[in-house]
Amino acid sequence: MTLIARLRIILNDVEPMPIRHIEVPLKIRLDRLHEVIQAAMGWTDTHLYEFRVGDAGWGVPDPDGFYDGPMDAKKMTLEKMIDQTGTRTIQYVYDFGDDWDHSIRIERVNEAAPGMTYPRLLKASGASPPEDVGGAWGYEEFLEALADPNHEQHTDMVHWSGGNFDAEDAEIDSIIERFDRLAKKWAPRPHKPKPTI
Repeated sequence: MTLIARLRIILNDVEPMPIRHIEVPLKIRLDRLHEVIQAAMGWTDTHLYEFRVGDAGWGVPDPDGFYDGPMDAKKMTLEKMIDQTGTRTIQYVYDFGDDWDHSIRIERVNEAAPGMTYPRLLKASGASPPEDVGGAWGYEEFLEALADPNHEQHTDMVHWSGGNFDAEDAEIDSIIERFDRLAKKWAPRPHKPKPTI
């Protein structure tokens, strides 16, 4: 029996607020959950991240061991985190410069639906800010510049964003495509029969 966790992910301090409702296997490792969130939010996975519950954190540890950084996300699963901390809400921070702060709420745990692949997108609203826009404050400035043709940075921001940024558009089709790629990447490989001698 495979158990599935239904998660609600909110990007805090951003308007319009990006929200994603997704399903993932309960036993997913946190480094893989990071990949799922990157796909759900449209981030490019070019910065460090950390999952936080209370004083505990999981992410990419310092390879040289010089700094007291997060514990290794590869060695923790969502299921173990819930069991060990008793939490239903997780903080996920991506890009310690822009400091994108997400709240992840574990809404329910169910059995997997027959024939369904995971991760699975249920609902999505609101666009994620462009990478490296300068955090929540920079994003607000970016949207103001886009909306005002007389803004001194309007032309630059239109050019930088590709000219068609819509803060309300979650780009659901793109999320589904990225989720499908992850599902294929993580699908169990068929065992090759051993040659008989």
